[in-house]
Amino acid sequence: MKEGKKIYFASDVHLGAPGIKNHRQHEKRFVDWLDSIKESAEAIYLMGDIFDFWFEYKTVVPRGFTRFLGKLSEITDSGVPVYFFTGNHDIWIFDYLTQECGVKLYREEQIVTIEGKQFYLAHGDGLGKYDRHYNKLKWLFTNKLAQNLFGFLHPNVGMTIANVWSKKSREKNMQAATVAYLGDDKEWLVLHSKDELAEQHIDYFIYGHRHIARIVNVGTSSQIVHLGDWIKHFSYAEFDGHEVQLKFLENNKI
Repeated sequence: MKEGKKIYFASDVHLGAPGIKNHRQHEKRFVDWLDSIKESAEAIYLMGDIFDFWFEYKTVVPRGFTRFLGKLSEITDSGVPVYFFTGNHDIWIFDYLTQECGVKLYREEQIVTIEGKQFYLAHGDGLGKYDRHYNKLKWLFTNKLAQNLFGFLHPNVGMTIANVWSKKSREKNMQAATVAYLGDDKEWLVLHSKDELAEQHIDYFIYGHRHIARIVNVGTSSQIVHLGDWIKHFSYAEFDGHEVQLKFLENNKI
């Protein structure tokens, strides 16, 4: 990495979520953060659920998000790579972001080496054997027939159904696991990470999904970085070539 450069990670912005009171302010906060890091960024990793829902009709783009999409395009046009991992809320992203905004899209976990450190990168949904209920749903959501059938719905109908489902999903999650950290012996991302460490060394596991802003030591020299979210924590991680730090927007502002 060049001197002064950093690699940034963020997840779970949930742009367009029904429960957000001021969508313009919510989007602008995240766009302002992207603008603030673009000069120092060696790369930016967006680790899933950036959109609360996204479906790519062949000729229709979901309403909103224009400032975010414009900023993505500006950053990639400047030569800074942006890696976008789909989450459980934006699993139906196809090729629009790659073709129009220049991002590199990933649907599965990736292991990459950065400055000699091994990074395990994933949104965090449906990994391993610990999230079996969602694994069944994920199979349905990634099924081509199901995607095509949903595409036949008029966008007004499809987006309404999606927003109702998204709201119920979030309410259920907030009442259950996402309220608090469950402990190293119960958090399934910790358990999955330990399984991975039994097979190979990983320095950093970077996860979204759980809406927890926390770094957890695992194994003898590895760390799990839970990225938090941009609804409650306004958190992100940065890697300076030596270590990963979890950071928060001061007073939720840039």
